[in-house]
Amino acid sequence: MEYLDLGYEPTDNDLLTVYRVQPAEGKKFEEVAEALAGESSIGTWTDVSTMIPELGEKLRPYIYRIDAPYVWIAYPSELFEPGSLPQLLSSIAGNIYGMKAVERLRLEDFRLPKGMVEGFQGPALGRDGVRDMLGVKDRPLIGTIVKPKVGLSSEQFTDVLYEAMAGGCDIVKDDENLTDQGFNRFEKRLELSLRAAEKAERETGERKGYLPNVTAPADEMLRRMELAKKMGSRYVMIDVVTTGFSAVQMLRNHTEGLAIHAHRAMYAAFTRVPEHGMSTLAFSKLCRLAGVDQLHVGTIVGKMEGSKEEILRIHEEMNGAVVGPKDRWLGQDWGGIKPVLSVASGGLHPFLIPAIVENFGHQVAIMQGGGIHGHPSGTRAGARTARKVADAVLKGESMESLAERDPDVGTAYEIWGHKKW
Repeated sequence: MEYLDLGYEPTDNDLLTVYRVQPAEGKKFEEVAEALAGESSIGTWTDVSTMIPELGEKLRPYIYRIDAPYVWIAYPSELFEPGSLPQLLSSIAGNIYGMKAVERLRLEDFRLPKGMVEGFQGPALGRDGVRDMLGVKDRPLIGTIVKPKVGLSSEQFTDVLYEAMAGGCDIVKDDENLTDQGFNRFEKRLELSLRAAEKAERETGERKGYLPNVTAPADEMLRRMELAKKMGSRYVMIDVVTTGFSAVQMLRNHTEGLAIHAHRAMYAAFTRVPEHGMSTLAFSKLCRLAGVDQLHVGTIVGKMEGSKEEILRIHEEMNGAVVGPKDRWLGQDWGGIKPVLSVASGGLHPFLIPAIVENFGHQVAIMQGGGIHGHPSGTRAGARTARKVADAVLKGESMESLAERDPDVGTAYEIWGHKKW
């Protein structure tokens, strides 16, 4: 066993990982752990004459803990390019998934040493910067997604956006698959939506944020971002998985005051199977390093899959300065990396807000699509309802009491008051 050293004590210079491993039939767990450590760092399938002994000793990984099905590996930070998420993933989440020695493999968590954290910019604004930008300090942000996802013209889209903002939404976003289709061109939608947001600001006295989806091939995405800046947008939105972390880091380098809203469409392709791929926690930590300002983290009570335990841990990692280890989770000292605003979205309606606030506190953006546009009196009434419910929750008022005295809330309560997933 070249890399197995259960007496090894990780240093402050080590990058730590924990994997869930299911060996292929006939393979011993320790042998698979050896292959995993080698393939992700300096090893290969046989002895090679080109391995310089002193270099091999300096750069070798250490398997420092085994508790099947989990294995903990420490890597010297010299193995990694500073500030490069693509290179990091090519190492700790690369070829290892293709090895015949493993039947299933999952990256559960990682922890970067302080020196590596300093190589990443992280969010430009972060959680607190977003709140300052919108002037919302002590309550959850309330937002919506224009529905239907696709099909509306730019003018129809803008009408929905305006009604939501006029009713009380702080932010309104494109959905993940609306970009620059023929029925709703990006540039026209951007211009009309920002104009409508300004109108809503004048009428409500509140700042509003429109989140245009700039997702595209990298050069076009950058062009759309520059256009959003030129036209006075406060935000851009990007589908972080389908564009890739390199594109996210590129976009972050050109924000110049814009907030990046990260949609995680496709993430479950590698997080959903509990024994394989990557945990949503590990994925979320990568997003914070890449520099997004707000990120979908799950809802616990909505329609999307995710355990309460992991979602709350993600929320903690997005908000914490120093997050300690717990069970199989490694934690992270985030150094100067700013916190990310957690976003709860997916199957939400106003009467799930009490549970969301109970779980997340007020440091969250609550995005409701159908839960706002599905109000019988329309989008504006749906947005009013969401704001009224959020305010009532912070005051400790019951939903039943609020529904009895407020017509908007009462109408919605008849439909969704007891709707749970």
